[in-house]
Amino acid sequence: MAAPGRGRTRRELIPPVLAVPVVVLGALVAGVALRASSGGEDDARTGAAAVPCAEALAFGAAERPAGADARDCTVQRGIDTSYSAVLRMPREDVRGWLRTTYPDAPEPRTGGGVRGALRLEVTHENGLPGTAEAHVVQVRVENENAETALVRFSAFTM
Repeated sequence: MAAPGRGRTRRELIPPVLAVPVVVLGALVAGVALRASSGGEDDARTGAAAVPCAEALAFGAAERPAGADARDCTVQRGIDTSYSAVLRMPREDVRGWLRTTYPDAPEPRTGGGVRGALRLEVTHENGLPGTAEAHVVQVRVENENAETALVRFSAFTM
Protein backbone atom coordinates (compact mmCIF):
# COMPACT_ATOMS: atom_id res chain seq x y z
CA MET A 1 0.00 0.00 0.00
CA ALA A 2 1.32 3.46 -0.92
CA ALA A 3 2.00 5.97 1.78
CA PRO A 4 -0.85 8.43 2.17
CA GLY A 5 -0.21 11.79 0.56
CA ARG A 6 2.66 10.61 -1.59
CA GLY A 7 0.79 11.07 -4.94
CA ARG A 8 -0.69 14.29 -3.71
CA THR A 9 2.76 15.77 -3.12
CA ARG A 10 3.70 15.31 -6.77
CA ARG A 11 0.50 16.99 -7.90
CA GLU A 12 1.15 19.88 -5.57
CA LEU A 13 4.59 20.40 -7.14
CA ILE A 14 3.27 20.73 -10.70
CA PRO A 15 1.74 24.26 -10.41
CA PRO A 16 4.85 25.89 -8.86
CA VAL A 17 7.13 24.19 -11.40
CA LEU A 18 4.94 25.46 -14.27
CA ALA A 19 4.67 28.91 -12.71
CA VAL A 20 8.42 29.59 -12.93
CA PRO A 21 8.62 29.57 -16.77
CA VAL A 22 5.37 31.57 -16.98
CA VAL A 23 6.76 34.25 -14.65
CA VAL A 24 10.08 34.38 -16.55
CA LEU A 25 8.30 34.63 -19.90
CA GLY A 26 6.01 37.35 -18.53
CA ALA A 27 8.99 39.37 -17.30
CA LEU A 28 10.64 39.09 -20.71
CA VAL A 29 7.49 40.21 -22.51
CA ALA A 30 7.07 43.12 -20.09
CA GLY A 31 10.70 44.16 -20.60
CA VAL A 32 10.35 44.11 -24.38
CA ALA A 33 7.12 46.09 -24.18
CA LEU A 34 8.70 48.71 -21.92
CA ARG A 35 11.72 49.03 -24.21
CA ALA A 36 9.53 49.39 -27.30
CA SER A 37 7.32 52.03 -25.69
CA SER A 38 10.12 53.97 -23.99
CA GLY A 39 10.07 56.62 -26.73
CA GLY A 40 13.70 57.47 -26.11
CA GLU A 41 15.94 58.97 -28.76
CA ASP A 42 17.86 55.73 -29.22
CA ASP A 43 16.90 53.68 -32.23
CA ALA A 44 16.36 50.21 -30.75
CA ARG A 45 17.20 48.49 -34.04
CA THR A 46 20.58 50.13 -34.60
CA GLY A 47 21.58 51.52 -31.22
CA ALA A 48 21.92 54.94 -32.84
CA ALA A 49 21.23 58.07 -30.81
CA ALA A 50 20.32 61.46 -32.25
CA VAL A 51 23.01 64.13 -31.90
CA PRO A 52 23.42 67.70 -33.09
CA CYS A 53 24.58 67.71 -36.70
CA ALA A 54 27.49 70.02 -35.84
CA GLU A 55 28.80 67.27 -33.52
CA ALA A 56 28.47 64.56 -36.19
CA LEU A 57 30.27 66.63 -38.81
CA ALA A 58 32.98 67.85 -36.40
CA PHE A 59 33.92 64.24 -35.60
CA GLY A 60 35.09 64.03 -39.22
CA ALA A 61 36.64 67.55 -39.22
CA ALA A 62 33.79 69.02 -41.27
CA GLU A 63 31.32 71.86 -40.87
CA ARG A 64 27.84 72.26 -42.26
CA PRO A 65 28.20 73.89 -45.67
CA ALA A 66 26.46 77.20 -46.25
CA GLY A 67 23.06 76.63 -47.77
CA ALA A 68 22.88 73.02 -46.59
CA ASP A 69 20.03 71.49 -44.64
CA ALA A 70 21.50 68.96 -42.18
CA ARG A 71 19.31 66.29 -40.59
CA ASP A 72 19.18 62.69 -39.38
CA CYS A 73 22.44 63.06 -37.46
CA THR A 74 23.27 60.10 -35.23
CA VAL A 75 26.02 58.44 -33.24
CA GLN A 76 26.59 54.77 -32.41
CA ARG A 77 29.03 53.97 -29.66
CA GLY A 78 30.50 50.60 -28.84
CA ILE A 79 33.98 49.28 -29.45
CA ASP A 80 34.17 51.89 -32.22
CA THR A 81 32.33 55.18 -32.65
CA SER A 82 30.37 56.04 -35.78
CA TYR A 83 28.66 59.33 -36.62
CA SER A 84 26.43 59.94 -39.60
CA ALA A 85 24.60 62.91 -41.09
CA VAL A 86 22.39 63.54 -44.09
CA LEU A 87 22.71 66.86 -45.88
CA ARG A 88 20.72 68.41 -48.69
CA MET A 89 22.62 71.15 -50.44
CA PRO A 90 22.99 72.86 -53.80
CA ARG A 91 24.62 70.47 -56.29
CA GLU A 92 26.97 73.16 -57.51
CA ASP A 93 28.47 73.56 -54.01
CA VAL A 94 29.30 69.91 -53.26
CA ARG A 95 32.75 69.64 -54.87
CA GLY A 96 33.83 73.00 -53.45
CA TRP A 97 32.75 71.98 -49.95
CA LEU A 98 34.66 68.70 -50.24
CA ARG A 99 37.80 70.48 -51.54
CA THR A 100 37.64 73.06 -48.74
CA THR A 101 36.94 70.50 -46.03
CA TYR A 102 39.48 67.91 -47.19
CA PRO A 103 42.07 69.82 -49.27
CA ASP A 104 44.64 66.99 -49.18
CA ALA A 105 42.17 64.21 -50.04
CA PRO A 106 41.97 62.53 -53.42
CA GLU A 107 39.35 63.73 -55.89
CA PRO A 108 35.91 62.18 -55.36
CA ARG A 109 35.16 59.18 -57.57
CA THR A 110 32.21 59.34 -59.91
CA GLY A 111 29.87 56.58 -60.97
CA GLY A 112 29.27 53.39 -59.09
CA GLY A 113 25.72 54.47 -58.40
CA VAL A 114 22.71 56.26 -59.68
CA ARG A 115 21.90 59.89 -60.31
CA GLY A 116 25.39 61.29 -60.81
CA ALA A 117 26.83 59.76 -57.65
CA LEU A 118 30.12 60.89 -56.12
CA ARG A 119 32.07 58.95 -53.50
CA LEU A 120 34.91 60.10 -51.29
CA GLU A 121 36.77 58.13 -48.65
CA VAL A 122 39.34 59.98 -46.58
CA THR A 123 41.69 58.54 -43.95
CA HIS A 124 44.59 60.01 -42.00
CA GLU A 125 46.85 58.40 -44.61
CA ASN A 126 45.26 60.19 -47.56
CA GLY A 127 44.16 63.63 -46.43
CA LEU A 128 41.99 63.51 -43.30
CA PRO A 129 42.91 66.56 -41.18
CA GLY A 130 44.68 65.90 -37.89
CA THR A 131 41.81 67.59 -36.05
CA ALA A 132 39.44 64.75 -36.98
CA GLU A 133 38.62 62.32 -34.22
CA ALA A 134 37.48 59.82 -36.86
CA HIS A 135 39.86 57.40 -38.55
CA VAL A 136 37.80 57.31 -41.74
CA VAL A 137 35.31 59.68 -43.38
CA GLN A 138 33.06 58.48 -46.19
CA VAL A 139 30.91 60.83 -48.25
CA ARG A 140 28.34 59.61 -50.77
CA VAL A 141 26.54 62.12 -52.96
CA GLU A 142 23.48 61.57 -55.13
CA ASN A 143 21.82 64.21 -57.25
CA GLU A 144 18.19 64.47 -56.22
CA ASN A 145 17.30 66.82 -59.05
CA ALA A 146 18.91 69.52 -61.20
CA GLU A 147 19.58 71.77 -58.20
CA THR A 148 19.83 69.58 -55.09
CA ALA A 149 22.31 66.95 -53.92
CA LEU A 150 21.73 64.43 -51.14
CA VAL A 151 24.97 64.00 -49.17
CA ARG A 152 25.42 61.05 -46.80
CA PHE A 153 28.30 61.74 -44.42
CA SER A 154 29.82 59.04 -42.23
CA ALA A 155 32.79 59.39 -39.87
CA PHE A 156 33.99 56.52 -37.71
CA THR A 157 36.85 54.98 -35.76
CA MET A 158 38.29 51.55 -36.43
